[in-house]
Amino acid sequence: MVITKFDKDTGILRSCFEGNVTLEEIIEYIDATRKNISYPRRLKILTEADNAEFDFNPDDLLAIVEANNKSIEKYEYIIDAIIVSDSKATALSMLYQEFSKNKKYRFNIFSTKEAASEWLKKIQFYT
Repeated sequence: MVITKFDKDTGILRSCFEGNVTLEEIIEYIDATRKNISYPRRLKILTEADNAEFDFNPDDLLAIVEANNKSIEKYEYIIDAIIVSDSKATALSMLYQEFSKNKKYRFNIFSTKEAASEWLKKIQFYT
């Protein structure tokens, strides 16, 4: 399951991945982000996936990258910090990080919410 909430105070979209998270759920989440015109066009995302189990394989990452690239077209840039805790999620996130390189997108992997939040606060986007 993917639950999202936009924090108006910080300007950060908080995404919580819980339980088994399927490829379809991630694509739906990315599509919803693409279609949401109320989010700032310079979007920062904190993805908490440390209590999730990714129910897809490395071959599915290209579909996620493709959906993400379509979403990025609607934004000036997106900065995304993901928190993961298990080895499968970490490996999939690292592969995704390599596949998703884009001038308008930054993605980084963390093991704690504190580190991810700090990175989001400090990071600047330069094209």
